[in-house]
Amino acid sequence: MKIWVDADACPVVIKEILFKAAERTGVELTLVANQPVRIPPSRFISFVQVASGFDVADNEIVKRLDAGDLVITGDIPLAADVIEKGGYALNPRGEMYTAENIRARLNIRDFMDTLRGSGIDTGGPPALSQNDRKTFADHLDRLLARHAGKV
Repeated sequence: MKIWVDADACPVVIKEILFKAAERTGVELTLVANQPVRIPPSRFISFVQVASGFDVADNEIVKRLDAGDLVITGDIPLAADVIEKGGYALNPRGEMYTAENIRARLNIRDFMDTLRGSGIDTGGPPALSQNDRKTFADHLDRLLARHAGKV
């Protein structure tokens, strides 16, 4: 299992959790973004910078992803592509995207886009809470433990 991070919008605190997990477990962690991202020196952590543009980072992740890899993203269409390719997708708030829930998430996303397109202010997501961080770390630890023998 490798971990891929859609790093452009990933909160710093989540990256820090991922950095510690990569060092602790030896799992390869790659951050992908169209802007430079600071990473700690580590043989387990790398960064790929892609060109600017719509979905360029997402497409790079999907291209490099192998079945069984984990992708950290809040991007629902990317999560759908990951699941379709046999990977795991985990939201920075700790929600696992699955084959069972991704279609509903895509429908809600499309509905919210339609509302915003018609001028309705839908607001943004709340700030990442301490509970969100714990939920994320717990899901990550469970996935890493489950796949420890396959790394």
